[in-house]
Amino acid sequence: MPEFAVDLHSHSRFFHGFAGRSTPYDPVGLRLNALVGRGRGLDAVAVTNHDYAYDDDVGFPTVPGIEVSTSRGHVVVVGPDPPRRTVPGRRTPEELVDAAHERGCAAILAHPFRKGTARGSGADFDAVELNGKNPEHDVRARELADRLGLPLVGGSDAHYPVEVGRVYTAVEADSLAPADVVEAVRAGRVSPVSDLGPVHRALDRGYTTVHRVRRRLREREASA
Repeated sequence: MPEFAVDLHSHSRFFHGFAGRSTPYDPVGLRLNALVGRGRGLDAVAVTNHDYAYDDDVGFPTVPGIEVSTSRGHVVVVGPDPPRRTVPGRRTPEELVDAAHERGCAAILAHPFRKGTARGSGADFDAVELNGKNPEHDVRARELADRLGLPLVGGSDAHYPVEVGRVYTAVEADSLAPADVVEAVRAGRVSPVSDLGPVHRALDRGYTTVHRVRRRLREREASA
């Protein structure tokens, strides 16, 4: 059975995830993600914008996906038919995972040790994520996956195209068809691969600074 390199968690635009508002689809961002993914030797990229899913033909394999803001935290859903649009906080993790399974998709516990996690919700997740933004959580994520008896997958959680592929998933599957990727995740024929270096660590520091500034600006607007 062939093995494919797939980034299971990326975003096609940086400014996303505002409370109560779904992320607009950015076709340029998707093309840039595909370009970087190809350059880094990936076979496919899942674009999982917050509460908004859209798939397009960009000349590079993509896996349909969405990162849903549940009432307890984020859950990544990938597969042939993910929800197209969700309202942040409306569904519990359990409701979201059940809906994902009904649509033939895999539900992944995203960044399980970040603030606002769905960890501990009791939802029937298919896998635990090793997240490219939080390598300091890797050991605990592996321990959690072992404790839950779930496969461990990797996703870059890229918010800039250059971040695509810094962590990805080795997927043993018959093909890159979304249903085959889902089946591989559920069967445990997956493993995370990290490709983090000094450039990505510098990007993380810059990303943290930008988010801090954004948060202050939003707080200032709210109090005005």
